[in-house]
Amino acid sequence: MALDLVVLYEHPEWQKPLFAALDRRGVNHAPFDLKRAAFNPAAAPAAPLYFNQASPSAYVRGNTRAVPFALSFMRTLELGGARVLNGSAAFALELSKSAQAALKHKLGIPHPRTLAFNDIESALEQWGDQWPALIKPEQGGSGARMYLLNNAAEARRLLRDNPDLWLPDNLLLLQEYFPVDPANGIVRMEFLGGELLYAMRVISHGAFNLCPSEVCNPADGGSGHCDVPAAKPVEFYPYKEVPAEAVALGRKLVEVGKLDVGGIEYLEASGGRLIFYDVNANSNLRAPIAQAYGGFDPFERVVDFLVTRTSETPPTPIAHPAADADR
Repeated sequence: MALDLVVLYEHPEWQKPLFAALDRRGVNHAPFDLKRAAFNPAAAPAAPLYFNQASPSAYVRGNTRAVPFALSFMRTLELGGARVLNGSAAFALELSKSAQAALKHKLGIPHPRTLAFNDIESALEQWGDQWPALIKPEQGGSGARMYLLNNAAEARRLLRDNPDLWLPDNLLLLQEYFPVDPANGIVRMEFLGGELLYAMRVISHGAFNLCPSEVCNPADGGSGHCDVPAAKPVEFYPYKEVPAEAVALGRKLVEVGKLDVGGIEYLEASGGRLIFYDVNANSNLRAPIAQAYGGFDPFERVVDFLVTRTSETPPTPIAHPAADADR
């Protein structure tokens, strides 16, 4: 194999700091743009290691096709013997907020009550009178198409007047709403190789877009280039005092969810309860936060991790059932 690493990506800006760090270190790598691509399922992988940086929010940028392509491509690579970091299992979990809720329930991790549905009347019949509530897409991504609703009538009217909210997969969620102290916001923990990289508080001023990418939410508070813009700049602060309990629960999620690199988000509800509500396999790291948190460059840490993984023995290719049947 001529390459040591291939990075799967879709966003034109998010991975530039990573690519620059890989170039500085002389890592023999290549980018693979998922927006317009093709692959041969019978071809051998081009590298022993792939790093998935696809995002569920691709559809808000008009790149809906990138997501199913990425998932299919990664499954093929894994069958062919390549190691895929944040591979098909991790990506499938990120694409399904109902699966995330099921995983948190299985692990005993506090999370919002969640109901997945493809028919609003069926959902309202089961949901009862627990309002206000959030409505959001199953696939999610960058806080897109999320609404806070006060009653069933608002839910019916929202979907009647905005049929495109069913996109991209015609599956939506109703989710329990927890008010938070605006001054504290929510907490996002970034994990690398199963260990906490840093934690930060995110103050969104009521917006649902919490994307940590500096392209979307610049460190200087200026206007970003985000597909899900917020009315006021989102603020990010290092959170060195993140509770050990939160770190332990986040570590459990990334381990069982098979996330090599990922972000776990939780909020602090009344009574000090920690409510975990989002699992992100695509981490857009913030260099200023990492510098303030521990004096390091997060992209260099990711490259350290990738370099270590390139030296490992690739997994054995998975036998194809059809090939076995022919023997």
